Amino acid sequence: MPKAPTELADEVREQVKDRKSYLGVVDRLNKASVDKHWEAYADIPWDDPDFTVDKNDPRWVLPQFDRLGETEWYRSQPPEIQSQIGLWRVATAMKIGLQFENLLKRGLLNYAYRLPNGRPEFRYVYHETTEECHHGMMFQEFVNRTKMPIRGMPRSLSLIAQAAPWIPLVSTEMFFVFVLGGEDPIDYVQRKSLKGGHIKHPLEETIMKIHIAEEARHISFARHYLKHRIPTMNPARRRILGFATPIVLGVMARIMLSPPGPMVRHFNIPKDVVRQAYKSPASQAEISNSVGKIRDLMAELGVIDPVNKRVWKAFGIWDKPGTRRPVDEPKAA
Repeated sequence: MPKAPTELADEVREQVKDRKSYLGVVDRLNKASVDKHWEAYADIPWDDPDFTVDKNDPRWVLPQFDRLGETEWYRSQPPEIQSQIGLWRVATAMKIGLQFENLLKRGLLNYAYRLPNGRPEFRYVYHETTEECHHGMMFQEFVNRTKMPIRGMPRSLSLIAQAAPWIPLVSTEMFFVFVLGGEDPIDYVQRKSLKGGHIKHPLEETIMKIHIAEEARHISFARHYLKHRIPTMNPARRRILGFATPIVLGVMARIMLSPPGPMVRHFNIPKDVVRQAYKSPASQAEISNSVGKIRDLMAELGVIDPVNKRVWKAFGIWDKPGTRRPVDEPKAA
């Protein structure tokens, strides 16, 4: 079983002081991928009766920090509807996750295609790609077992997203900002869910622990790559990166954390309930906090300036580096 998420913090916080230390981090991540990895169909007991996915199982009821779970409308629904909405929410997050990781894998391979012989990043990229393949398999297997019509990303956004794998051919720095934009928000939510004891079903818990454990390496590599590369960027490319970063993060965080349209329509959730749940100050603070680590990193690297700070504010994801917006925790039912 994957080790607890809190035990991975030191690996993520390692500092890159020079090229030698950067290569040392890559070597350690390569070794960790050999020593600690999981396979979708070998390490998850899919056929265990305790892991059965029943859409009416009360363990799928939304945790209250999801915001929809604290609304009077949701609490007034029959227990089976509450369970089905919760399961739909979990399955949609997994479907969007596997679609994002599909784009990520293609982008990583485009990045690796041009790496010279002898570069340790090549080996790491293939480790990460392999791990992401297993994540995609376990996410899709979970979605299949719900027997729900889960769609994932909106179709229009999915078409636009097909450009993402080609970003490394233009800017590897922008690509790894995109990587963090997809991985950090969901990592934030998953860690919070586990820490708060909100995950009740053993299948969801197992998948989440595996994902957190391996994503810690992926996030670590992306952060260290940016720390290694951004200081050497020319001023013009740095300004472009600084302007594009909050746009990417603002869009990605909302994709990961906002309610799926098909779920809203399927369960006839009133528009005012959706606004109450997901457009409140507390919900907006959650979105801002979910990209807090990336925002701090960009500030540390000198990417944020008075001009692009306005873009961060326009997307509702600005906060003073090193701080997080206060979020009122929902009261227990």
